[in-house]
Amino acid sequence: MKRENQKAKILVIRDLLLETDELHPLTSADLIAALKERGIQAERKSVADDLMTLADYGMDIESVAVGKRKGYYLASRAFEPAELKMLVDSVQAAKFLSPKKTRRLIKKLAALSSRGEAALLKRQLYISDRGKTDNESVFYNIDAIHGAIAEDREITFVYWQYDLNKKRVPRKAGARYCVSPFALVWDDEFYYLIAYDAADARIKHYRVDKMNRITIAETERQGKDTFAAIDMSAYTSRNFSMFAGEEADVVLDCDASVIGVIVDRFGMDVSIHPHEDGFTAFVRVAVSEQFFGWVAALGGAVRIRSPKPVQEQFLALLDRVRDAQK
Repeated sequence: MKRENQKAKILVIRDLLLETDELHPLTSADLIAALKERGIQAERKSVADDLMTLADYGMDIESVAVGKRKGYYLASRAFEPAELKMLVDSVQAAKFLSPKKTRRLIKKLAALSSRGEAALLKRQLYISDRGKTDNESVFYNIDAIHGAIAEDREITFVYWQYDLNKKRVPRKAGARYCVSPFALVWDDEFYYLIAYDAADARIKHYRVDKMNRITIAETERQGKDTFAAIDMSAYTSRNFSMFAGEEADVVLDCDASVIGVIVDRFGMDVSIHPHEDGFTAFVRVAVSEQFFGWVAALGGAVRIRSPKPVQEQFLALLDRVRDAQK
């Protein structure tokens, strides 16, 4: 038993150092006491040797004065505090994660920082369950989809929606969907599967948190030529909230005040022509009610100039909305 404990000593010291930072160092006496609590006997010289070995291995161990003694701490680690904060914020905001999974992931992220930094992360954290999915199988879904893509296989699944009682009910009376998966995209705080539906001969999108009982089929994926021709980054920028529609080249007449909105939506490569009253933007979009809603939300600062059929669809939608309020 003693031999096993001695072999574990350097690993325990490593774990103890992972919880340190410049404000929370550990002296040799601290390390010896912590090892003793774990049933491991150690002397100051052996602890010093282990610290040197860990430093040689690549751990960035620094020392600082703690009274008349030296305190040791880990000066750098894989993630800086600001990077962990960004990751924690992303997990917190992701609607495709359940509240339970959100808390579990944040706990794991906090464990990558020092004890002091982890406490700070938790103090700054506020988890809202509103808008979070209650589907605990999302991670299994993502794993199954990645497996199908790696194996070049189609998948089948049941797709659900909410009824008026806020209960999950399967679409198509529970009939299984069969598609060829090609990509997973995180858009508007949800994960989407982008897949090819051979029956309809077109690309479709599915919310991963609304997929259940995914199975990998024996049949090979279809639609490879279709996906080979797609620039996925450009494709996702054209599909608002991943609602697909017929793609069209659209001319937008814009006020100068929304140049940032246009660049954020369509990227730095968007084609614009400045003019006296603002600028004209030439974009390619999937024409859908979600695109029209985006235009309407800008309060007239963006106008659809062409093509005429797209402009007419937008005006017809506005008429329907106005009539529905009567």
